[in-house]
Amino acid sequence: MPKATWNGAVLAEADSTRVQIVEGNVYFPPEAVNKAYFRDSQTHTFCPWKGTCSYYDVVVQGQVNKDAAWHYPDTKDAAKHVQGYVAFWKGVVVG
Repeated sequence: MPKATWNGAVLAEADSTRVQIVEGNVYFPPEAVNKAYFRDSQTHTFCPWKGTCSYYDVVVQGQVNKDAAWHYPDTKDAAKHVQGYVAFWKGVVVG
């Protein structure tokens, strides 16, 4: 069962049939994410085939991992399978 952890907290966990693997990144469905550890970020980037990406800061025990999670709230047609799903980087362990 894929799980994302940081600073001792489980940020997301889902069975393998609900995650999506895109460009080597594991995308968790929104219902698998523990929103208690997420804070909206003002950071946005653009991917030519997925669209505009929005970020979350991950906050655990008072420590902030800036922009450590990202998602595509409204994707282009080619990436509809990850719309709303959340992926991680910046030291978040996914395994």
